[in-house]
Amino acid sequence: MTILPNYIGPSAFGIKMPVIFPGDNIIGMVYNSLEKCAEDNLLTNGSIVCITESVVAKSQNNYVTLDDISQNVKIKLNLEYNSTVGIFFPIASRNRFSSILKGISRAVPEGKVCVQFPEKKDEVGNELINHPATGMNYVEFYKEIIEQEGATPSIIRSDSHREMFYQNPKGIVVASIHSRNKDLQIIKKYFKNCLTLQELCNEQQNARGWSEWGLLGSNLSSNERLKLAPRNSHEIVRQIQQEVKSGLEKDVEVMIYGDGAYKDPSTGIYELADPVVAFGYTPKLENLRLGVKYKFLVDEGLNKNKTREQIEEAIKEESEKQHEIHSMYMEGTTPRPLRDVAGTLADLVSGSADAGTPLVLIRGLLN
Repeated sequence: MTILPNYIGPSAFGIKMPVIFPGDNIIGMVYNSLEKCAEDNLLTNGSIVCITESVVAKSQNNYVTLDDISQNVKIKLNLEYNSTVGIFFPIASRNRFSSILKGISRAVPEGKVCVQFPEKKDEVGNELINHPATGMNYVEFYKEIIEQEGATPSIIRSDSHREMFYQNPKGIVVASIHSRNKDLQIIKKYFKNCLTLQELCNEQQNARGWSEWGLLGSNLSSNERLKLAPRNSHEIVRQIQQEVKSGLEKDVEVMIYGDGAYKDPSTGIYELADPVVAFGYTPKLENLRLGVKYKFLVDEGLNKNKTREQIEEAIKEESEKQHEIHSMYMEGTTPRPLRDVAGTLADLVSGSADAGTPLVLIRGLLN
């Protein structure tokens, strides 16, 4: 029996699961793992169950080929084999955007592909010429990808949304992630034939995968195939929550997480290459994680010559009160949505599922 002692605070456990195959019942497999956790008293009311997006998408067989991308962008932007296509503000990434670029370039094998980067770093903080982690020169790397598909590359370094228009493109793909909607609206003031990555491969088709996130959150799976973000994630987390309530008699919150919202202090890279931390989550995870400023209350008690027991009782009393966010008692406790806090914690624990623990159980975080 695994019962955590009462001196243990918030904690997270990586839960090992079998290898997930396309077509697997991911809801049933997660339930089976949680059943084991319940038998060992690890699963409690108020636990947060976190499933990495990659295994959910894999169970859905949610893949697209580079030819799928090529055909989709060709149809939606009305491109011809010799057209010029613009790509605005992509991230510099080998496993994220490079394959998308290959698919887009394949749509115009005798045309031109104009890639516009910001002047300095990409949207998540990647250096374009000398990446601090990989040493990659992404300008040259992206040029080579375009050339391999037969198209002519053109690389622009500018923060101006107007710069792309001088290339006279027939269509533009807005490839930014978090600023995509803002970028799209600015570009549409001057150029109508444009779309975001979320609008590519986002409709249901029998012959290939699809996601309401389109190509956002996609990852390289093989040389000619990408895994998309999972689809219908909110429905899946609700089903898991209901199954756990019915079968295990536990009230838990559930989320499907992607990248954690973590900024690496060494490289300055913001690791959130997914469009969101959580692709799906149960309603309580919308709430903010709030709490009193523990250090402030301790110092206040010490200044008033209170005993250790009196200070601990004061902290307990204040924790049970409803404080305004701007209250001195909450100073320094930045309110963040629980989905972001839990998703970041789960991503750090699972190591993007490299630890073989695509399921993470968090306790003590949900107040």
